[in-house]
Amino acid sequence: VQLQASGGGFVQAGGSLRLSCAASGISFSSNFMAWYRQAPGKQRELVAGLTPAGRTNYVDSVKGRFTISRDNAKNTVYLQMNSLKPDDTAVYYCNVGPAYWGKGTLVTVSS
Repeated sequence: VQLQASGGGFVQAGGSLRLSCAASGISFSSNFMAWYRQAPGKQRELVAGLTPAGRTNYVDSVKGRFTISRDNAKNTVYLQMNSLKPDDTAVYYCNVGPAYWGKGTLVTVSS
């Protein structure tokens, strides 16, 4: 199983980014998928989750701003991040299974 995350970068507060995580060797449609993040000096936290049935959950700090989705045909999960804040600065990781992790992608939001 390989997960390849991309889409991180540098953005000003209020801007948007979309993270992508493409997978091989595992079926997205039958697994729980999630995005986590880890900010400097902090523990990794669950940002958004998506069940096989399509139910989503979000950490309170991103509700209304972030959206997790997937494209089963492309075996890809996305995290659309809008109205970004400096507190969103972190390394973001995709997670599938929940045993499988992608390499992180850095998101930096300037004030």
